[in-house]
Amino acid sequence: VQLVESGGGLVQPGGSLRLSCAASGFTFSSSAMDWFRQAPGKEREFVATISWSGWTTYYAASVKGRFAISRDNAKDIMYLQMNSLKPEDTAIYYCNVKIEDKNYWGQGTQVTVSS
Repeated sequence: VQLVESGGGLVQPGGSLRLSCAASGFTFSSSAMDWFRQAPGKEREFVATISWSGWTTYYAASVKGRFAISRDNAKDIMYLQMNSLKPEDTAIYYCNVKIEDKNYWGQGTQVTVSS
């Protein structure tokens, strides 16, 4: 299983970024996928989840209405569109898949929201 995040960077408050997670080594189209994030000095927290089909999504209250999770099962890629970014969104963002009760993580991509 391999998960590779990309798309992070430095953005001003109110700006937007789109993160990608390229997956391989498992049947992506049959797997629910998640985004998590970890801010400096804090525990890793849940951001959003998407069902295998993409029809069902769920968000943490802190990002609902600003972030949108999606997937392309033909390309084995998951996305996180982040709009109206706030300084408190600054964190390393990770994609996650759980297979047979084992969690797999990517290396993460840094998102910094600052003026």
